[in-house]
Amino acid sequence: MKNLKILATAVVMTISSLATAQNENLDDQDNLKLGIKAGLNFSNVYDENENSFAADGKFGFVGGLLLHVPISEYLGFQPEVLYSQKGFKGNGTLFGSNYSFTRTTSYIEFPLQLAIRPTEYLTILAGPQYSFLINQKDEFNSNFGTATQEEEIKNDNIRKNILGFTTGLDVNLDDVIIGLRMGWDFQNNNGNGTSDTPRYKNVWVQTTIGYTLFN
Repeated sequence: MKNLKILATAVVMTISSLATAQNENLDDQDNLKLGIKAGLNFSNVYDENENSFAADGKFGFVGGLLLHVPISEYLGFQPEVLYSQKGFKGNGTLFGSNYSFTRTTSYIEFPLQLAIRPTEYLTILAGPQYSFLINQKDEFNSNFGTATQEEEIKNDNIRKNILGFTTGLDVNLDDVIIGLRMGWDFQNNNGNGTSDTPRYKNVWVQTTIGYTLFN
């Protein structure tokens, strides 16, 4: 959590410096924009080291803040701070009884995106994303009942700091922003390498609607 606070502080300071510098050189129509956004992830996982591992996707909430910092008429920088739910679903048979399993993982995420704006109404975005795992919830359902386990992540053998990549576009309708994204992790969750249950990576598509608070 200490590392997360340090990173968040650094991101805020960098954004503030960029915003101040750019506002001194841009017309009013190109001022920085601060907004809020919320929507849905549809996520799944895959295991590069075990092709037999399969799972079904699941929906989760995503929401947070965005800041568009213009660099030129057509180019900008758009960092975001998001609360994001991901995970997967699975099912099978155990001792002759059908079961289903759902895992929901919650992250604080920092997409750091280059923004290309070819028209007033369209912004194309791409860049790295840093994710910090804060919570994991597992739900197991079978004919024998339902079991749920939820915990804050404290196991050092599970990687909590994950680097990934995200790309997509925003449709700009005055103060309303409709966002579409897809992304994937570069790193898996196996921590120091001894965990293999499973060594998964997240992959997701995302749709959001946002609103510009000021520009």
